[in-house]
Amino acid sequence: MIVLEDGTTFSSIISFGAKGTRTGELVFNTSLTGYQEILTDPSYHGQIVTMTATHIGNYGTNPDDDESDRAWVSGFAVRAASPVASNWRSTMTLDDYLRERNIVGAADVDTRALVRHIRSRGAMRAAISSEIDDRDYLLNLARSSRDMKGLDLVKEVTCAEPYHVGAGLAPAHVGRPQGSPLRVVAFDFGIKRNILRRLAARGCRIAVVPATTTADEALAMNPDGIFLSNGPGDPAAVTYAIETIKKLLGKKPIFGICLGHQLLGLALGGTTYKLKFGHRGGNQPVKVDGRVEISSHNHGFAVKADSLPSHVEITHVNLNDGCVEGLSVPSLKAFSVQYHPEAAPGPHDSDKLFDRFI
Repeated sequence: MIVLEDGTTFSSIISFGAKGTRTGELVFNTSLTGYQEILTDPSYHGQIVTMTATHIGNYGTNPDDDESDRAWVSGFAVRAASPVASNWRSTMTLDDYLRERNIVGAADVDTRALVRHIRSRGAMRAAISSEIDDRDYLLNLARSSRDMKGLDLVKEVTCAEPYHVGAGLAPAHVGRPQGSPLRVVAFDFGIKRNILRRLAARGCRIAVVPATTTADEALAMNPDGIFLSNGPGDPAAVTYAIETIKKLLGKKPIFGICLGHQLLGLALGGTTYKLKFGHRGGNQPVKVDGRVEISSHNHGFAVKADSLPSHVEITHVNLNDGCVEGLSVPSLKAFSVQYHPEAAPGPHDSDKLFDRFI
């Protein structure tokens, strides 16, 4: 059973994955593929994800496609869960994958009705259960769960200690010889592995640091650039990161993605707001330089365009609703995008943004 905080109920649905009861913000994703990347993306922490694509699980799962070391979603709802995994890379069915990671799943859900409801009423809190059929109990559970607005979830997903990515990374205090790889300090607000892969593929040596790392600590590592990662929750609640970014502006080139984009916008003096139902999917049209790029999104908040100072250029715009998708401040060597140019499994229209950072 799935019960939304407004009382809307979906019952007589099939359980798959782990047995249990969970709460979270109910959202939907329009991607045709990439369900494993969605499940392991820390940006989905605290959310129950509904897939709009009808048939989910048909190509199974494999260890290489995880975006982090665990699954972060609170629950997973689909129309039809494939009982067969047919792909040469597959090592486990989606059902077994969810069960192993203790994620409650629901199949045979009327996802069209559920998504239309969310589009009309907005994303909202919900409870999903494969063990309790008491609607009133689940309704109260949903209504008493955490509200995404004003919620700092970054501290729940960031790494506990710094770690390094990139072969042969020299200690941070050692001077960089002529022609050696660029050093990047990446703030982990919920970073995805494919971001690190894209940077490492360009020869970067990356020091991934906890979200609470100070500007002085980051600069002491003598980086060539600063990266601000994706992550979950309300960006305005991550006040410590906003203050850190303010102190880093103008000191080193900065590139932000998703939550990193929102935090950069806040550090530059802008404000953010909660979208009605957010952008989640691999088919979002974004206009940049008179062209349209298809992009992958996962966010429920956005930077308010008219809140930005005059020296901040809006470089990318979402063609579905006109919201800000990219910022640039050339005088500070800082830029960001709301979407995911590193997206696995794609699209890859915007992969060149990593070249711009280099």
